Amino acid sequence: MRTAEPAPRVEDPSSALPAGTDALLELMPIPAAVLEIQNGRYVFTAVNGPFRVAGLGCTAQESPVVQLLGARIGQFLASDLQQEEIAWRFGGEVDSRHFRVVLARRDPAEPRCLITLIDQTSELRTEQSLRREMATDSLTGLPNRAGFSDELETRLGEAGATAHAVLVINLDRFSRVNACMGALAGDELLISVARRIKGALRGRDVLARIGGDEFGVLMTLDDGPDDAAQVAKRVHAAFTNPFRLSNFEIRVDCSIGIALGCDIDTDPEDLVRNAQLAVRRAKKSGHTEFYHTRAFDLAREQFAIETELRRAIENGCMTLNFQPICDLGTGRITSFEALARWTNDDGVLISPNAFIPVAEESGLIVPLGRWAMEEAARTLAEWDVRAGGNCGVKIAVNLSAIQLQRDQIGAMVKNALDRHKMPGSRFTLELTESAIVSDPDRIAQTMTALKDLGTTLAMDDFGTGYSNLAYLQKLPIDVLKIDRSFVTGMLADRDKVAIIRAILSLAYALGMQTTAEGIETPELAQTLGALGCTYGQGYHYSRPVPGDAAFALIEAFKA
Repeated sequence: MRTAEPAPRVEDPSSALPAGTDALLELMPIPAAVLEIQNGRYVFTAVNGPFRVAGLGCTAQESPVVQLLGARIGQFLASDLQQEEIAWRFGGEVDSRHFRVVLARRDPAEPRCLITLIDQTSELRTEQSLRREMATDSLTGLPNRAGFSDELETRLGEAGATAHAVLVINLDRFSRVNACMGALAGDELLISVARRIKGALRGRDVLARIGGDEFGVLMTLDDGPDDAAQVAKRVHAAFTNPFRLSNFEIRVDCSIGIALGCDIDTDPEDLVRNAQLAVRRAKKSGHTEFYHTRAFDLAREQFAIETELRRAIENGCMTLNFQPICDLGTGRITSFEALARWTNDDGVLISPNAFIPVAEESGLIVPLGRWAMEEAARTLAEWDVRAGGNCGVKIAVNLSAIQLQRDQIGAMVKNALDRHKMPGSRFTLELTESAIVSDPDRIAQTMTALKDLGTTLAMDDFGTGYSNLAYLQKLPIDVLKIDRSFVTGMLADRDKVAIIRAILSLAYALGMQTTAEGIETPELAQTLGALGCTYGQGYHYSRPVPGDAAFALIEAFKA
């Protein structure tokens, strides 16, 4: 490698160009020139027509190629390279042109090279146009998720993450608008929402549509988290007035989650994910939520539970415990409620309060519910065999609202009954109020199918939801289960006693039986029996126990 020399002075020879070289260059369809060093000066020894037409000059002294790239060409000629490529932008910001400049020569010892230029302007402009199109939401004209990510990387790279925050805005009731009024109305709503949010932001805030009904805002913090909280307030205020769609005025609210740049380490995308976690909390709490590290840890724990729970269901590692339900008049056990229990691979008992919500959110409640029904039918059939006939009790199985929506409950229950040759009359199926009111028409069909199998239907946790008395009258419900929140402490609370009296009167008027949950003392059992409650359940009778212990309770009561 020869040491680089200073760029030669630019001068052109007075002699004519070699005819052969000039003729060969003229055959080339792209701008080309032969540059040579003569007496320490740059000289064009040949230039073709496209080179001149491109406005690149006829003489080395006039050529912008030599003027702007002279130092690079000098370094190439001083090196041992035979070829080098240079990306070169020529012109102003508006009318700039982009070339791929190739320097080539046969012998590195020669002080000359062939310069060819390939115009890539149209290709690069098309590429930039496509990139803008790919990063833009076609409906609102805002940046989409990809465009928002690009902006995140750019802004956070320039000023650092700690000076920024991301707000994620999720629309409430949007799916209902889409379903009832059609996709066009939904699109119109999204455009109107985008305009209102944009009007609530500051000039330098970046608004993007990052999901179907979800918007993201990247903002710079001047006064810390308070800036983000103030912007969130203005966004909420923008939703105060209803939106006009066709002939309707529709009120739509939003949930807002905020993530601060100081809560991330390296990946800018973490800001969006953190804000989305905060949105999930906002939907439950009803007000704007900031992301906290503990929320992320909790989400990771839930994902870990989901993974282990899926494996436990697939490998048959779940068990059922059974809690007796007794006749308050006689004290006799009439049935058992089947309750899922799970001990993980490390021998740790996982509370149902931890894994049931995860199962419902992940959809695992469907296979879990199927397993519970199958296991309950198998257990009851086993008890009958051990008792030498009908053991005299029923089993109650809970049906989740998610399971009712996603599974064919009637067929599932029938298959379990048929496999173990059990009649439907030996089972009670418990549904929550929320499951019934979520889709009353569908649930009514499911309940009719279950009644056709001979099963008993109970409404669980009655009094804690939003029961429509018309549903109670129309649906084939046999038992109302009074929630433990009304039973616990009722002896010292007149209001609770009044509520229980009202429930018992309602059940009597509708021809239903009642079960009180949470009975822990003999006094509670006696009082509820005197008030007219049919059945009782709670620690006063027994905690949930495994199948063998439950069968022992049946035998003990018989004795």
